[in-house]
Amino acid sequence: MKRLGLLCCLLCYAALSFGQQKTVDSFTDGKYITVNGAKLWVVTVGEGDPLIFIAGGPGGAHPGLRSFDPLAASNHQLIYFDGFGRGKSDTAKVVSAYSLQRDIEDIEGLRKALKLSKVSLLGHSYGGLVAQGYAIKYPQNVSHLILANTFHSYVMWQENDDNSNHEIKTNYPEVWDELMKIREKGAVSSDDLHQEIYGRVPYAFLYAYNPDKFVSRGRKPYPNSMNTKLYYQMVGRDGDFYVGSDIGTFDFRKQLKDLKMPVLIIGGRFDRVATPWMMVKYKEYCPQARFVMFEKSGHNPQMEEPEKEFALINDFLKK
Repeated sequence: MKRLGLLCCLLCYAALSFGQQKTVDSFTDGKYITVNGAKLWVVTVGEGDPLIFIAGGPGGAHPGLRSFDPLAASNHQLIYFDGFGRGKSDTAKVVSAYSLQRDIEDIEGLRKALKLSKVSLLGHSYGGLVAQGYAIKYPQNVSHLILANTFHSYVMWQENDDNSNHEIKTNYPEVWDELMKIREKGAVSSDDLHQEIYGRVPYAFLYAYNPDKFVSRGRKPYPNSMNTKLYYQMVGRDGDFYVGSDIGTFDFRKQLKDLKMPVLIIGGRFDRVATPWMMVKYKEYCPQARFVMFEKSGHNPQMEEPEKEFALINDFLKK
């Protein structure tokens, strides 16, 4: 979801030094790697088996995932990167260059550029779409697959929209009334005023079990932390109400059962975007996976129940 990049990115970044022996700075301690003709900013933490993290949005930069840093203490090399059009990486000359397929192929390009044989993937939110697509297309290159608070199909993403809007209408009627007034005049999600009004709903309302976990820490803003032009290119002009474009057509439901690598799927009981009633359908579509619902988390168990989630991931990666 868009606001994962807009708001949670820097909140999670506040925890980047937790559990590390050596602090790695997302601003300065990375390097550029050319992937499919674009320079991508890559930051690594720790040493050991490679684990690539894929950020959400679509359009979010990597600092929103730096709260996973404590995993490096268990002999994992954490590979964070700003995808094409995000953060410190190159941006496209035309927005039509952004696509789910491009993001999938960039994972393969990154793997080759880093000279890695097999990699583990952790895709969070939108990043889980990229991880699923990659694992389906390049299963021979995936050691372990972790799908965190993500979506299996356009049907689930539309439910994200519908549920979010229901919650806003019910709990923030004054915001909803303003939205309806401008929508009646022809405004759509990608319009600046529409984004401004929609953004008045606190991030934690839809995404958190404990809102105190998402209080801003006043960190320096990360460049291009959320590319809204990319977001609306991929979800459609009115993507906060009706999904279109790439997000309006993706569907992994029939292919997930064929994955042979170990798969871990993580959900949050209080997630109002990757809704639990749709998350549990992964048990049907990917029955061979281990499925865990975090009972005191929303969209980010890595922030709300980190010790439990990190222990689960470390145990899973041993398989």
